Amino acid sequence: MKKNLSIKKVIVFFVSIVFTNFIYSNEVLPDNVTFWSDYPNEVLAKTIVDRMTPEELYSQILMFGWAGAEPENLLYQWVNRGLGSVKVFGWNTDDIKLVAKSITSLQKTSARGRFQIPLFVATDQEGGWIRHVKGETANTPGNMAIGASGYPVDAWYAAYYINKEIKALGINMNFAPTVDLFTDHESTIIGTRSFGENPEYAGILGAAFSAGSIAAGVIPTAKHFPGHGDTSLDSHGALPRIEIDYDTLNKRELVPFKYLIKEKVPAIMSGHLSMPNIDATEAPASLSKHILMDILRKELKYEGLIITDDMMMNGATLYAGSLSNAFRMAIEAGNDIVISSTTARLNEALWTNNLNLIKTDEVFYERVKDAAYRVVKAKLEYFKGNNVAPLYPNPNTIGQFIPDKDGQKFFLEQACRSITLYKKTNFPVKAQDAGKVLLAGSLPRFFSEGKKRYPNSSEFRFSYELGPNETEWMCDNILKNINGYDTIIICVSSERSARIAQKLKDCGKRVIVFSIMSPVNSFDLDWADEILLGYSYSGYTFVAMYAALNGEFTVKGVMPFTE
Repeated sequence: MKKNLSIKKVIVFFVSIVFTNFIYSNEVLPDNVTFWSDYPNEVLAKTIVDRMTPEELYSQILMFGWAGAEPENLLYQWVNRGLGSVKVFGWNTDDIKLVAKSITSLQKTSARGRFQIPLFVATDQEGGWIRHVKGETANTPGNMAIGASGYPVDAWYAAYYINKEIKALGINMNFAPTVDLFTDHESTIIGTRSFGENPEYAGILGAAFSAGSIAAGVIPTAKHFPGHGDTSLDSHGALPRIEIDYDTLNKRELVPFKYLIKEKVPAIMSGHLSMPNIDATEAPASLSKHILMDILRKELKYEGLIITDDMMMNGATLYAGSLSNAFRMAIEAGNDIVISSTTARLNEALWTNNLNLIKTDEVFYERVKDAAYRVVKAKLEYFKGNNVAPLYPNPNTIGQFIPDKDGQKFFLEQACRSITLYKKTNFPVKAQDAGKVLLAGSLPRFFSEGKKRYPNSSEFRFSYELGPNETEWMCDNILKNINGYDTIIICVSSERSARIAQKLKDCGKRVIVFSIMSPVNSFDLDWADEILLGYSYSGYTFVAMYAALNGEFTVKGVMPFTE
């Protein structure tokens, strides 16, 4: 009996929704309707979009960044024009109070618009080395470290604490998780941004990350569709070509996205990646109607927002021939938001040419209108929800939320779970057994944490971003600096720092390698006595690596890919 009553309640509930939408869809809403009017989201979004001018429609699907510490007047002019979204990049985020102040100012400007539509405010806060909002925010171990621990709960909480921090600044959209696979082990553009090479694991961890982001109150964005992992080229400078067939794509790169789509991820970013065996035109995925509409929308049945990667990247513009063409093609391909890392001039061709096309081409007009509807509806669903980023963050209260105290504890625990013992001879290596220690590396936290466990150690320093000349000089000089030492702990983060470490082979000392970032750089150092993999340059990672070396916990991390 109770079961039948509950079924009846569900039926009544859904019928009432359908009936309410039917009533409103046949009613002309008042002329003064705004984003905050109390109507069903679908009806209100359609009404607003139907009443938008071509200028307002086009503006709503654009997302611009700004170059200085604070937004310039040009960006405010765009917001007055109806700009839909802004992006916070890493070059203007050292002062997080200023970030909050800027977001408040931009949102207040947007609120004075005809429809009072708030801005999507986005950033790239993936965790690990992609951390656009800096200042006091957490510098976390990152995705490959999560993959090494293998716990979905680590992905969930990593996203939760990362996004809690940026939410406090008024940022409501995060371009994460990265679910590109670590297929090309030589890739430096993806590298430790990946959870690993296993498609199923990446999908599970990516879905958990997405859920943690939503729980924190920030919209997640899975990237870079349909998968950036099988190339070492960076689409900032060139258009990568990925020579795989559809069967491989379907069974490998698309798998993580399938997990996320099943969990209704609200946004997916299209990548500037050419897959000539998938789309014979060789267009980048971000400009390919076949990849975005036929595969992502129709085949995978994805219903959320599609957002381009930065259109200022050469991977898109070189193919299109001009930025104006690239914007047009991106819209025609099915993207709902088009990103430019810089603020366009008000009369730039990407605006004038495409606005003219909206006014003269009915098909293009309908595509822009559809994109604007998706954006406005997504905003209604988010901003009228119960867990949203503040529209007007208070710079004076930021210190209460950033850094997140619980997050600090979690990221240290997560780092400890990620540490992987790739090679061991006589492990652990406690201070009383290490003799006289030389620490060789570049990052301050590597040395400061090392001295806590090995207080009498000395230092040999080289730059983190080694040039060819410095690399050669360090290779020539490191052996001259090891006399009198029993143990050398060297931090390897790149191919060039690995070359310096290689000089220690057969030096007669105990050599311990701390491999941060991609573990691939340390594979040729398997002659070393111990090799620990940490996957990041986070301070939490260095604490965990030294604690592991000193035997303070049992190392259980597993490298999330095969050699």
